[in-house]
Formats: sequence, C-alpha cells, structure tokens
Amino acid sequence: MIDDIIERPVVAIDNVIWTYQEETKKIQILLVKKSEAPFKNYWGLPETFLRVTEDADEAALRLIRDKIGIQLTKFHTEQLKTFTNRNRFVNNAVRHLSLAYMTFLPGAPKLVPGYGAKDARWFDVSFANDDNYNLIYGQYRFETVSEYTNDEQFYAQNKHDLPENQRLAFDHRLILKEAFIRVRNKLDYAPSILHILGHHFTLRTAREVYAVFLRVSYQEIDNSNFRKTHAHIFEEVGIEPTGMKGRPAKLYRLKR
Repeated sequence: MIDDIIERPVVAIDNVIWTYQEETKKIQILLVKKSEAPFKNYWGLPETFLRVTEDADEAALRLIRDKIGIQLTKFHTEQLKTFTNRNRFVNNAVRHLSLAYMTFLPGAPKLVPGYGAKDARWFDVSFANDDNYNLIYGQYRFETVSEYTNDEQFYAQNKHDLPENQRLAFDHRLILKEAFIRVRNKLDYAPSILHILGHHFTLRTAREVYAVFLRVSYQEIDNSNFRKTHAHIFEEVGIEPTGMKGRPAKLYRLKR
C-alpha cells in the first residue's frame, strides 16, 4: 500500500569544484560535457547519483574520486543547498532532486572525463557585471544566473530557448549562482574558498581571490586594512621563499 502513495525521486549529487591556476592567477570551476540524454552535449557540473550504500557526503567525495582521481577528506567539501523545486523534473516520469556541494581543490589536476561525460575542462571565473559571473574556456563562455533571479523565475524559463552562453545542463546555472553567493557571504568569517590556494598563501593572493567575489580589482583592497580586518581568521606562518631581490612576502594560513 505505501509503495502506491510514496514517490521515489532520483537524488543527484552535484558538485561545484573550485581550484586555482597559479600560472594565470585565475580561480577555476570544473565543468563536464554531457555524453548522454537529457542535455546531451551540454556543459554542466560534475554529478552522480546517491547510492543506497552511502550518505550524501560520501557520494560527493566519491564524485571527486571518480571524475578527477583524487581521494579527499570531508575537510575539503561542504554542502551548499538542496534543490527540490517541482519544476526541475527532467521528464514527466521521474522527479530529480539535487544535493549540491562545493569542493575546494588545491591545484588543478589533469582531467579525464568520467562516466557520462565526453569532455572535462577547468573554466576560468571572472565577474561579468553587478549580478552575475562568467565561466570561460577557449570559445566557451557561460553566464551564471542573475542574483536578482529567484528560483521560480528561473524554472519558468525554457532552457532550450536561451542564448548559447546561458545553456548549462539542468539548473546548474542556478546552483552556480548560489555557490558564488555562499562563498562571498563567508569571506569575512569562514573563507573556505582559500583552501584552493593550498596550506599557505600571501595576502596579495588572498586579495586576488576576494576581489573576484567582491567584483573589484585586488588593488582596491588595501593590504594593511585587509590584514587587520582578517586577523581573526589568518595567522602568519613564515615568509615566501624567493631568489629575487626585494622584501619577501609573508605567508599566512587559515586559523584552525
């Protein structure tokens, strides 16, 4: 009897995987190109389905292992949001829910597309204007949803009628919007995004990361002020090794 009245939706795990490219000084996000329907040939976030033998945190870490070949601990990942809007159905037969995560990866490893993907790339992140961001790789450029667009407005859109630069699979543009907002809102008390810089970082590099989410140039973030206002979350650990002349930069880490 209970089987006749209780629906069993599919539960997907979507992961916003952040990293930092040292050579270009760019924050990056991993996108994969779908090899199967629905949304075949669309770019989107890495995803997997929750198995009956694992909890959601384990699935998020398995996704990293399967897609990138790296075994991480829960220290590097955090749950972002649950997406359950009834209009995010992939078809009329099965309802899909999403548990979205964020992972902060120090260093960008070589990518090998996993199951369900025909390509995988690190997309550079930049702020587009006052309310959204760009994800860029070569000829590909995608925009996140405007921060002024609510869930109902987003799901009312016909995804296939959107301009090409707004076509990401499923509701991944909406998930990305929430990820950027979450990171920005935590900058002054729990900046997990700085894990993409590794164990240590200079204040300049931290300012470069902050600048993207604050939509300013890093020069607009005063170094002395930044050090004072973040003394409760940063601690000095040494100086940057360098063979160049001049004063070496101090190294910091997040307080444990």
